[in-house]
Amino acid sequence: MSHASGAAPIWDEFLTERDKQVFAASGYGARGGFGKRPALMIIDVNYGFVGDRPEPILESVKRWMNSCGEEGWAAVGVIKSLLVACRGKGVPVIYTSGLRRSDAWDQGAWAYKNSRVNKDYLGQTTLRSNIIVPDIAPAPQDLVIGKQKPSAFHGTPLLDYLVHLRCDSLLVTGTTTSGCVRASVVDAFSYNYRVAVIEDGCADRSQASHAINLCDMNAKYADVVSSRDTIEYINSLSSDLFDLPKGDPKASALFQPD
Repeated sequence: MSHASGAAPIWDEFLTERDKQVFAASGYGARGGFGKRPALMIIDVNYGFVGDRPEPILESVKRWMNSCGEEGWAAVGVIKSLLVACRGKGVPVIYTSGLRRSDAWDQGAWAYKNSRVNKDYLGQTTLRSNIIVPDIAPAPQDLVIGKQKPSAFHGTPLLDYLVHLRCDSLLVTGTTTSGCVRASVVDAFSYNYRVAVIEDGCADRSQASHAINLCDMNAKYADVVSSRDTIEYINSLSSDLFDLPKGDPKASALFQPD
């Protein structure tokens, strides 16, 4: 399979020789290319998924059960660079974060597969877990969407926003690679958007899940690309493509520290 950086892809060590031969023979992993009118998506980069400070994952998950630990904070640094590039060119920036009632009644099926959900989501960290990491806090002109399921599209106005902006493509970052990132990528692909997943701008709790899901998305649904290549692409865009919101400081208040 092709890979933008030219280096061996992160998933190579997890594939068998048979897997590599099958991918090569079946034509998967062709490069789709960037679009002409992109939006940057930052999926669930909040305290719940990266913790409130950089620390080893086994320490972080003691307080934040969904944390990606230090890998999550490495992605935060990459996202900061992407934000500078996008805001400099007037490219739309769209954040997602979780949205819950304070009593967590609406967690629904999330309670089925994790033994800590009821304890943790009814504890003190619940109210803070959806706070977007202040290092990459939304600007007033950015769009912030609350969601309750893995995909950024499910039950949200995301598709309406993309149509209104006349976007033809998404640049996707966030957490987790195997969960909300992948679910959002598959839905974007299903709506016929071109999708680029920023490899170093995503993180997961499981190293294997991170690598294999990047492999699978690159094979079928998206281009897996580096932040360096993405920033070079962003810098090549005209700076007058989009009519962005004038700015609403209150729009992201639910997802920021008091």
